[in-house]
Amino acid sequence: MPELPEVETVRRGLAPVMEGKRILRLDQRRADLRFPLPERFAERVANARINRLARQAKFLSAHLSTGEVLVMHLGMTGRFTISGKPQGQETGKFHHETGGLTAHDHVVFHMEGGETVTYNDPRRFGFMELWPAATFEAYPRLKAMGPEPLSNGFSAAYLDTALSGKAAPIKAALLDQSVIAGLGNIYVCEALYRAGVSPKRLSRSVPGVRAERLAPAINAVIAEAIAAGGSSISDFAGTDGGLGYFQHRFDVYDREGEACKRCGASVKRIVQSGRSTFYCPTCQR
Repeated sequence: MPELPEVETVRRGLAPVMEGKRILRLDQRRADLRFPLPERFAERVANARINRLARQAKFLSAHLSTGEVLVMHLGMTGRFTISGKPQGQETGKFHHETGGLTAHDHVVFHMEGGETVTYNDPRRFGFMELWPAATFEAYPRLKAMGPEPLSNGFSAAYLDTALSGKAAPIKAALLDQSVIAGLGNIYVCEALYRAGVSPKRLSRSVPGVRAERLAPAINAVIAEAIAAGGSSISDFAGTDGGLGYFQHRFDVYDREGEACKRCGASVKRIVQSGRSTFYCPTCQR
């Protein structure tokens, strides 16, 4: 699933075409994605201006002039493509080929200025919902989110409090969106490696010195991934079709059996909560 850096990359790609512009028309080509699409969807957004296009954690939110907020989530395979933009240069080694059949183009925004923004989602795990702007703070999918990396609310002191008393492995705690919003499997593995913290370590043992290493490691990984346009794993691509490049900097993720870049030991893979965890058993304690 695209994580915070990938969704931020998408937001930055969509903003020049959508933010401050009117949706002239919306083509809805099926009734549902993961959930049913909003009732009278095309009618409710037609001629609405997108006053602000924001991102919270892994969610995009288009704040409309109609007093509603269009919340969008990419799920596993969702992507937006802007017409008329040059295709990204797909150079180097990528984890998977990317591509989208037009049969999976489910929602098309016709924007002021003549651009079209097409939402393609082969597995249909993404979704779009409309919510009243006046009560958006109560939107249930975001209400319980913890602070984001790079935000003022996230720090080593925050981790000390959030992890205190937690018996779960630190890997599981960092994937809990109520603890930190926007983190996913890739960047948790990478941050734990940079901080020298074992993914198997109990969360309650992290506050203190380890939290002081972990918080800046999380921030650095997220900032670098955003700058690189995210990581092109599975079906992720930016709005111009280009792929992210952070996967070329992975220290441990998807490197099982390869040499640790610090000590030369073999990178290991274990399964935690149904997800692969990659780490160096020598460098991470």
